[in-house]
Amino acid sequence: MPEYKSFPLPDTAEGLTEAEILSWHVKPGDVVTVNQIIVEIETAKAAVELPCPWAGVVTELHVHPGQTVDVGTPILTVDVDPGGAAAPDVGSINGSLNGAAAPAEEEMKPLVGYGSKAVTAKRRARRGPAVPAEPAAAAAQGSVAAAFEHAPGPLPVVEEPVPANTATTPTAASAVSAAAVPNALPAAPDDHADGHAGGYVPLAKPPVRKLAKELGVDLRSLTGSGDRGVITRSDVERAVAGPVAASPAGTPAAQAVASSGGERRVPIKGVRKVTAAAMVSSAFTAPHVTEFLTVDVTPMMELRARLKAHRDFRDVKLTPLAFCAKAVAMAVKRTPEVNSAWDEAAQEIVYKDYVHLGIAAATPRGLIVPKVRNAERLSLRELAEALDALTVTARDGKTPPADMVGGTITITNVGVFGVDTGTPIINPGESAILAFGAIRDTPWVVDGEVVVRKVCQLALSFDHRLVDGQQGSEFLSDVGALLADPAVAMTY
Repeated sequence: MPEYKSFPLPDTAEGLTEAEILSWHVKPGDVVTVNQIIVEIETAKAAVELPCPWAGVVTELHVHPGQTVDVGTPILTVDVDPGGAAAPDVGSINGSLNGAAAPAEEEMKPLVGYGSKAVTAKRRARRGPAVPAEPAAAAAQGSVAAAFEHAPGPLPVVEEPVPANTATTPTAASAVSAAAVPNALPAAPDDHADGHAGGYVPLAKPPVRKLAKELGVDLRSLTGSGDRGVITRSDVERAVAGPVAASPAGTPAAQAVASSGGERRVPIKGVRKVTAAAMVSSAFTAPHVTEFLTVDVTPMMELRARLKAHRDFRDVKLTPLAFCAKAVAMAVKRTPEVNSAWDEAAQEIVYKDYVHLGIAAATPRGLIVPKVRNAERLSLRELAEALDALTVTARDGKTPPADMVGGTITITNVGVFGVDTGTPIINPGESAILAFGAIRDTPWVVDGEVVVRKVCQLALSFDHRLVDGQQGSEFLSDVGALLADPAVAMTY
């Protein structure tokens, strides 16, 4: 007999309560294997790909892309025993799963964190009117796949080709009959009035879809300029700058443009919602003090030019930020207070012997602060490599949630935007944050003469409960000294 297992939305990060479904990588009738990626979700911190904890045949998708659901809510159902009454050809299905007979039920245990404990979650109320499932026409077609082909709503979005191991065999597709599946995914409202063939799904990466949603741009009305017709961020921005893209009447995009009257409203959720809550909490909990220092970094820039020509750095993206990160990691040793935390519940100050360096990164999804773990142990080259990898991952929206918690001190590189300085807000759980300003050619007095030098400004905000003015000043002075004359590092 078929055996159905529901896959609840797991808690992929500490304290996660809900997530948005970005795209499905499978559809009803597909054969899946253990650990195969089945769905991409957007948490409050990053886009995360979820694997399937079982092998079997997908029978039902419970939510559409774009929906936000609570942790513990079932999002997919898998028949883990497709060799039952619903599918007489047991050998071909089980063989396609793992190349051998399917493992026994007790061997197919969920992955770590997936269903390890009972989760009771209230299903979020639908934001719009419920749409009834496609009626008996789907059953007449004889399969769930047929139900999707004839549903008026769009198919689940697949951002990239499904890996080879997800190929669906005709036997598996036909084995799951409409009668054996409890319900097909509810059809989305009809939004194919733009003339595209039913089932057309525009190709675009999740950050681009997010941007288009925020700007009220209908992706189906755009022609992608990317490889294989993929819609890019530039395509969306051009659509906003030019005439408003045509959108089917009655769709959310059309309603947003028609009714806004020069205004645009975007729901507060995801990264923006979490960032706002954290910043308000920090600003009104920790007494902030900000100090400023202007530094002649000409020696640092000269060293950077020499190192870029050195064989050990030729294949590394060596940025001024890497030098700043190295200076912060070294200066922390002399002023450990800036690398500590205030534990209100225990009434203790926690001093950290390690430096988990946060780097504030602006992404299409909003501001995030991924961490470079144990930065104090890394060489300048290793820091440069870590920062490059961190930046690329953050911009792609692929930063793992675990990489955005547990920081001890943060750098915000406002200089990349041409900004000289600012008064940054401390990240919750930390005691200091350094703003690294733009490096500019500036008149500077050297040995009594005015010359043009490379100059930048630093701004340090710190928690005055555990960092006194003297300690904050000494730390900022140490960072400035290391940037003004990297040879000072020899004295540490």
